[in-house]
Formats: sequence, C-alpha cells, structure tokens
Amino acid sequence: MPQVSFHFNAPDKLEYACRFIRKAMRHDARVTVVAPMERLRQLSARLWKFAGHEFLAHAVQGEDAEIFTLAPVVLVESAAASTHQEVLLNLGGEMPQGFEAFAKVVEVVSSFDEQDRAQARVRWRAYQEAGHAIERFDLVLKEG
Repeated sequence: MPQVSFHFNAPDKLEYACRFIRKAMRHDARVTVVAPMERLRQLSARLWKFAGHEFLAHAVQGEDAEIFTLAPVVLVESAAASTHQEVLLNLGGEMPQGFEAFAKVVEVVSSFDEQDRAQARVRWRAYQEAGHAIERFDLVLKEG
C-alpha cells in the first residue's frame, strides 16, 4: 500500500513540482508526474530551464520511447503509462488510476485555486475510504 501525502498551499504548482523533482532526483528517486497533457507540457518547459546549472532529465509521454524508458522522471497522462513505480506526483484534479502500484503518492494542492482545493478534498476522502493513512504538509507553514 503506497504512502500518500498531500502538500497543501502551493502558490505555484508547477514551480513546486520542479523543486520536488529536483529534490527527488538528488535522492536517486524515479518520479512519475500525472496531469493533463497541457499541464505536462508546461511542466516540461519549466524543467528545461528550472535551474540553469542543473539538468532535470525527463521525458513526456508520446515522445521517443527509448528516452522515455531511460528517463528518471516521466510526465504522463495516466499512471499506467509509466514504467516507474517509485514516486507518483499528481498535478491533476482526479485520483490517478493505478496509484496503488507506486511506493509513494504525492498530491500537490494550490493555495489559490478553490476548485483545486475542492478536488483535493474529494481525493483525500477517496484515499481514506480505501484505507490509506495520509500525511499532510502545509507548505505555507513549512516555508514560514
């Protein structure tokens, strides 16, 4: 059963995802990011230029299959499309199908988007009903 955590109050979900991915890569973790394709493309663009002196290697679903297989970070619309099963970072509004295959699931929730917060409450209840213990991280308190 995966460890599930919610990271609340992200002022910018994509910026937070970049920082999270950089930290995970420093610990040699393989990360799968799930979101709608438009958001994945926005994230990919940010990962290319996130830290000028660092390269956050990643691949987007539908691109070169060999690179996709080798990349430590994959950006997918469905968790089932990933060959990684270590960390699942959800930037979408729905509970990712196939999340159970991962060791860790991280849900990122915006501090400004009420619809995103409402969707997160639905996901929280669904994880609880499925028997998952949930860790809560308030990013405002962490940074303050």
